[in-house]
Amino acid sequence: MQPATAKAPDSAALERLGGATLEIVHDLKNQLNGLKLYATFLRKRLEREDQPADERETLAKLISGLDRAAKDLTALVRYARPLDLHKKSNVNLNRIISNVTSEAAQRDTGGLQKVTIAVAFEDDSLTGEFDPAAVTEAFKSITDDVRAAVSARHAEPPSILARRDQESDAAIIEWHNAQLPTRSGATSQGCGTIHTEVAKKIIEAHGGDLTCEGNIVRVSLPLSTRNDE
Repeated sequence: MQPATAKAPDSAALERLGGATLEIVHDLKNQLNGLKLYATFLRKRLEREDQPADERETLAKLISGLDRAAKDLTALVRYARPLDLHKKSNVNLNRIISNVTSEAAQRDTGGLQKVTIAVAFEDDSLTGEFDPAAVTEAFKSITDDVRAAVSARHAEPPSILARRDQESDAAIIEWHNAQLPTRSGATSQGCGTIHTEVAKKIIEAHGGDLTCEGNIVRVSLPLSTRNDE
């Protein structure tokens, strides 16, 4: 008796499944945001009624967890949908990196310890044609993943090195001491969370690449001709 031959996946069925999954994820995100609103209301009420500190702390952790889950679902939807890039010329990556790291130092960590990320630029003008909002999102996603992993594993503080590769005329941005979890797939190896996967998608849409080697996350982005002004 011949063994049954596995049927190839039906592309139309997979497309319907993907669409249904996105709808479910979207609904879950809305429900989590609703729960966060209720929890925030309860926290404010506990503060007014001067309830015990441990109860307020527990509720704060609940709100933080709901917030992280909602952000993960948002990233999943973002990853599944096509990118709509709006590129501009003379976008300075140095400025984006500085803004992202400065903002990360001030942002709420969701209960994690704050981590200062040192930045070093070997070139003062890493300029190219990019979608500044999308690249900012990508760098922010990588930085947040790196920061969360360092906090969880008590590793050495991370740092960023940005330089120009003269041979390829590409910007190379490296997150050092980035202890991100790695995972192997059928054809490639990834690292970090869904947020880093979104970042990788954005980087590749700009003609670049994101790789993980040991404790280094490396991003390569092609640059435009440097202005001499």
